[in-house]
Amino acid sequence: MAQIEIRLPKMGESVTEATITNWLKEVGDTVAMDEALVEVATDKVDNELPSEAAGVLVQKLFEKDQVAQVGDVIAIISTDGDAAPAAPKAEPAAVAAVAETVATAQAVVSNGGTALDKNSGDGKFISPLVRSIAQKENISMSEIDAINGTGMGGRVTKKDILSYIDTRGTEAPATTAAPAAETAKPVSTPASSNGAAPAVSGGSSFLSNIKEPVVMPMAGDEIIEMDRMRKLIAEHMVMSKHVSPHVTSFVEADVTNIVNWRNKMKKEFEKREGENLTFTPIFMEAVVKAIKDFPMINVSLSGNQIIKRKDINIGMATALPSGNLIVPVIKQADRMNLTGIAKSVNELARNARDNKLKPEDIQGGTYTVTNVGTFGNVMGTPIINQPQVAILALGAIRKMPAVIETPEGDFIGIRHKMFLSHSYDHRVVDGSLGGQFVRRVADYLEQFDVNREI
Repeated sequence: MAQIEIRLPKMGESVTEATITNWLKEVGDTVAMDEALVEVATDKVDNELPSEAAGVLVQKLFEKDQVAQVGDVIAIISTDGDAAPAAPKAEPAAVAAVAETVATAQAVVSNGGTALDKNSGDGKFISPLVRSIAQKENISMSEIDAINGTGMGGRVTKKDILSYIDTRGTEAPATTAAPAAETAKPVSTPASSNGAAPAVSGGSSFLSNIKEPVVMPMAGDEIIEMDRMRKLIAEHMVMSKHVSPHVTSFVEADVTNIVNWRNKMKKEFEKREGENLTFTPIFMEAVVKAIKDFPMINVSLSGNQIIKRKDINIGMATALPSGNLIVPVIKQADRMNLTGIAKSVNELARNARDNKLKPEDIQGGTYTVTNVGTFGNVMGTPIINQPQVAILALGAIRKMPAVIETPEGDFIGIRHKMFLSHSYDHRVVDGSLGGQFVRRVADYLEQFDVNREI
């Protein structure tokens, strides 16, 4: 009987494990080549994993909510049709690890221990693997709350809890520290390249001192449980406002030349490239030019260190059909022409809508652009996407009466205008830099060459 082992594939440079969130096929079901088999979730993105063979699913080695490591065998597919399942030959360790995890959790409960909830006291998601390790080591929920997680939104990862176990009980209380400690130089932790939330000093976690109101439902109210992605977004947004003092500057830009040029070129572009030419890549190009003029916008803050980024990787906030938000990244946008940016924008938007983004597609952003004008909004005050220091919101393009200056005198004309809203971290970006940057973006838009070829 021919059997194919389906392994958890590598899903990004920094991703080493994933949680099984949903099996799309059950044991005994027929599976086609490249058909979606299972849904998995990492700290960064949810993915559907396709089958690597056609046949019958005869064994699932991980159940829902269990964590698999990259390379683990997660399923067995028989290519002989209805053949009976057999134990996998190559990965006994993976099966043993799963069994040990389940047995550990059961032993804790049977011994009088309390099973840990999926969410910590401050609302952070705790993966099954972290809960299992915590139960095995008798780590309480309050101790987990005190760990500064390095995962998305401050989530505690396997590495975090193992590091905590290594130092558990060895740290002296803060009240007994020697006076000399006050003069010690602060140690800053480098910002992670994968976009994970930075640790925040002054508390056990970035939400430790925030008390949420308890809201009681009233008659007729509907209670909707947050899905996993919405919880991550909520944590990330609260963390960003808690970490960064936000300031927003607004500029109005006349984009009449761009509107007229796009109307003239979009059919030719679609015929030649097979892609739609939207306003987004044109705006992205102007942002990239402005970042080159003001490189201190393209930075991250790590403790007392400012990390000046070499590449310009532009994140584009994208609304999903579910109503959630994700930020795929155009890597090295400064090396692309307008056609390249347009193709990247369209590809990432399609993959986001179809849930086909890879973890690396949403990592490494250095500056973010969000188009609030898509929803008819004139302007907005966007929240910085940590660990970046600035974000630009693009408002709706509207026909407006405007004073037009000519050598023959001033007159009133109809112009296409929009607002640019630039939010920035006032710890490292002052009003002068933040204001000049958004003004420079507007200048590039207003000076767009209507005779430009593409």
